[in-house]
Amino acid sequence: MKKILAKTSVSTHRSLIIGLSTLIALCSQTYSVQAVEKSVAPKRNIIYILTDDQRYDELGILNPILNTPNMDKLANEGVHFKNAFVTTALCSPSRASILTGQYMHNHGVVDNNKPPRPGTVFFPSYLQDAGYQTAFIGKWHMGEDAGHGANDAPQPGFDYWLSFPGQGIYYPKKKPNGKPYTFNVNGKRVPQTGYITDELTDYSINWLTDRNDNKPFMLYLSHKAVHSNFAPAKRHENLYDAVKLPVPASQADTKENRKGKPMWVQNQRNSWHGVDFPYHSSLDVQSYKKQYHRAISAVDDSVGRILSWLEENDLTENTTVILMGDNGFMFGEHGLIDKRNAYEESMRVPLLAYAPGYLEAGKVVEEMVANIDIAPTLLAMAGVKAPDHFDGKSFLNLTQGEADGKWRNDFLYEYYWEFNYPSTPTTFALRSDNFKLIQYHGIWDTEELYDLENDPREMKNLINDEKYLAVVVEMRKKLFDRLANNQGEHTVPFTEKFSSGAVYREGSRSKAAEFPEQWEKSETDDGLRSFMKHDKKKIKAE
Repeated sequence: MKKILAKTSVSTHRSLIIGLSTLIALCSQTYSVQAVEKSVAPKRNIIYILTDDQRYDELGILNPILNTPNMDKLANEGVHFKNAFVTTALCSPSRASILTGQYMHNHGVVDNNKPPRPGTVFFPSYLQDAGYQTAFIGKWHMGEDAGHGANDAPQPGFDYWLSFPGQGIYYPKKKPNGKPYTFNVNGKRVPQTGYITDELTDYSINWLTDRNDNKPFMLYLSHKAVHSNFAPAKRHENLYDAVKLPVPASQADTKENRKGKPMWVQNQRNSWHGVDFPYHSSLDVQSYKKQYHRAISAVDDSVGRILSWLEENDLTENTTVILMGDNGFMFGEHGLIDKRNAYEESMRVPLLAYAPGYLEAGKVVEEMVANIDIAPTLLAMAGVKAPDHFDGKSFLNLTQGEADGKWRNDFLYEYYWEFNYPSTPTTFALRSDNFKLIQYHGIWDTEELYDLENDPREMKNLINDEKYLAVVVEMRKKLFDRLANNQGEHTVPFTEKFSSGAVYREGSRSKAAEFPEQWEKSETDDGLRSFMKHDKKKIKAE
């Protein structure tokens, strides 16, 4: 592959941002770079690999259908965090939590459209201050409403930058205006020339090869894969042809499965994110999942290439490689597809850490870790003290069996309603080792409580079981407290829930309303995918 364009330093930009960040923080609730605590020991190199929509069991070690030998190597010869989660199962908010160490209600990236607040400091800035050279290569995807050329611009904290607008595309092609789709490489537009997973890996290896050998490094490789619509590499197009994928037990539209489920979940079956009208089509969900499996294979190849490069350059022993998903993905569970909701398949992700001689080989960590823990953990590996405003904490001690009973017992999950996908409501949840409480804000619907130890597939809602009332009361209080931001305020104004509310109906009287007639469509109708086009364009057209 061609050599990457000459590096353009963004250190001047970073210095300005850092120098002004204290002033900006006063009005934007963001934070300045604090003085770092530097270790006298040699600093470890770090390669953080982020995948898109890779659910927790999309690994050969958990799913025997899959062939992912390189990811399996990370787990078998490294550490597998068995209970890893995201605090928001949506691309942009989750990525912001990874980079800031904060919950969504603190960092403010509440959906895929809203960009980070001006002055936001991402954890690589602290690594730069500690002498690291840093690179971001891949999908940034924060602030889609900023427009083309703005939402993939170089960001503070990275010496080298490569990204692309929005979700990116698997295969290069020309835009409607005849111009090629491009990458933003240090502020310059460069055409995409190959299959994106392979090409991002090429750029990564080029950067690793050309870097300054006298400095420790941190590479943040952020794959587009395996985001929908899943498009595998040509070499993987026929994988799993003979495999029959199982259908989740909760997918069937039966009285048993509907019992205790919120109305919105039952209604969402027949929607963009449901199995009865997936993406407003007649798509077969299980066939679609085969494409998902095929597309992850190129990511596994990418991991193998990175590991081979480390070995060839004698860097395996002093480099930590971490692989994580930005959120999960559902393929029929509870009659749904996609993510966003607080069910396990949506919010649970793979997390693997490989560092021979530094982390115990073959260790499985049972404690719950989350995306907010990535920033403090990577700083700890670099000998850098995490700033006080982080919501997460380093999980390095868990890899050494030194939690001492001080690790978290639960964590917060939050998702805010998006107008473009209105069938999923604002969702708040508290997940502990044993239970999960889910609340929905602004809609008339039931809460959910699941006994995860005895019901890991979340099939039986216990919210109305009097035996669990004490659990519900305690979890409601904790959930409300956790939703307060770093100013002690609730960013969505509401009061603590202390009962189910006035939810009852007279069974023999009026029935639930039907959906508006104009919403009733068939897959052959026009305009089913135009909901992301601004209405003002329709006015101009008229």
